[in-house]
Amino acid sequence: MALLCFSSSSFDFRVFILLSFFFFLCNGSSYSSSSPSSSLFNTHHHRHHIAKHNYKDALTKSILFFEGQRSGKLPSNQRMTWRRNSGLSDGSALHVDLVGGYYDAGDNIKFGFPMAFTTTMLSWSVIEFGGLMKSELPNAKAAIRWATDYLLKATARPDTIYVQVGDANKDHSCWERPEDMDTQRSVFKVDKNTPGSDVAAETAAALAAAAIVFKKSDPSYSRTLLKRAIRVFAFADKYRGTYSAGLKPEVCPFYCSYSGYQDELLWGAAWLQKATKNVKYLNYIKMNGQVLGAAEYDNTFGWDNKHAGARILLTKAFLVQKMKTLSEYKGHADNFICSVIPGAQGSSSQYTPGGLLFKMSDANMQYVTSTSFLLLTYAKYLNSARTVVHCGGSVYTPGRLRSIAKKQVDYLLGDNPLRISYMVGYGPKFPRRIHHRGSSLPCVASHPAKIQCHEGFSILNSQSPNPNILVGAVVGGPDQHDRFPDERTDYEQSEPATYINAPLVGALAYFAHSYGQL
Repeated sequence: MALLCFSSSSFDFRVFILLSFFFFLCNGSSYSSSSPSSSLFNTHHHRHHIAKHNYKDALTKSILFFEGQRSGKLPSNQRMTWRRNSGLSDGSALHVDLVGGYYDAGDNIKFGFPMAFTTTMLSWSVIEFGGLMKSELPNAKAAIRWATDYLLKATARPDTIYVQVGDANKDHSCWERPEDMDTQRSVFKVDKNTPGSDVAAETAAALAAAAIVFKKSDPSYSRTLLKRAIRVFAFADKYRGTYSAGLKPEVCPFYCSYSGYQDELLWGAAWLQKATKNVKYLNYIKMNGQVLGAAEYDNTFGWDNKHAGARILLTKAFLVQKMKTLSEYKGHADNFICSVIPGAQGSSSQYTPGGLLFKMSDANMQYVTSTSFLLLTYAKYLNSARTVVHCGGSVYTPGRLRSIAKKQVDYLLGDNPLRISYMVGYGPKFPRRIHHRGSSLPCVASHPAKIQCHEGFSILNSQSPNPNILVGAVVGGPDQHDRFPDERTDYEQSEPATYINAPLVGALAYFAHSYGQL
């Protein structure tokens, strides 16, 4: 392909010119309609406060992002129009239908573990804050359903879950569009002989949470989801083991289950208790909670470790639904919250000089969004029960938790030392060279010819802006010193992921409503 064969001396300038041309072809006038420049700094008055950010605009974009991650046959109402159908034969290697679902991040693999967590968190966002989303609620539900339709396929056979499509090592040796991918679409599964309690229990949690989302709007679909969730959780609990023990070469180091499977069993049981209201799940939690790590000290919530989320969810059952047998979870939840409050007794979290929660160098923004969501959700539960958080001898109100969450979300949207929004397409300055194959290569409309496996690496390594704007994508974010180089090769800081956006959806809905934007 001529585009990728320039001499090094002229490459960057000529690629820049061509990719700029592709940008207009792929994004067209539709990008301007989703551009925030005209509305970013509109002020909205609410309780004498002025909103510095357009949270509604950010909410819209945070949900739109998921359309850019879709695999399978795209619908006629697809809004991210530079994408095309992909992965239409997924599953055929094992004679099953695994078409659909989401690519997790900037590659072309469908990893079931983070996809299930993404689904759970999108569903929890809607459960807690969907009533505030107004016109965005149907889009949020569509994002959930794109995932659950796939998860139903992946769990169609009893005692078997298809947990990954694509060989990650081979996929990462190519830089090609999902529409062009020609790497082997290997299929990997867990079953009785190769258990995966972690991925299975997370999948059960996702299906159960989504069943709550669709209970009123689509009762039949909701029942299907819940029935499957019950079956999948039973499989997770009966055949115990981490999925990365049996599938280590395929899933590690990408999505190894570092925390074990106990947290997912507690998390899955909590969601099934919430969705079914069946006392057997409450009894399961009471009998197994300690063994499953209910009281363990860990202050990181994400695709691998679910303990903090389970504690918050179960505390609602105690605080709001008055399930006295779960009273211990209030203390466990408080311990997590105290760990992230700056200066509180028990605080163990690091913050950058600019004020961003910093957990680790790789995709740190996932912990920013997940923690912000838990702060807002717990504040909601505390407010309902008219109680507070106790950190040693100090008391922290729901309002304090919300202010901490707001500072994190505002940092993400541009209130940071670099004055850059870490959400693509939001604000006047945002990452232009994200680590994402589809976004970085010319779209099919502008370049119908196939881009071969290795041809794209010359664009990966260039300084040219991505021609396709993956609107709403939130990247890994700055380092511990608030630095962000905006380099496409830097996957730790420049790669977006579905599980970064999923909890952010709920947080943005809350703030958009709070400032009168919804």
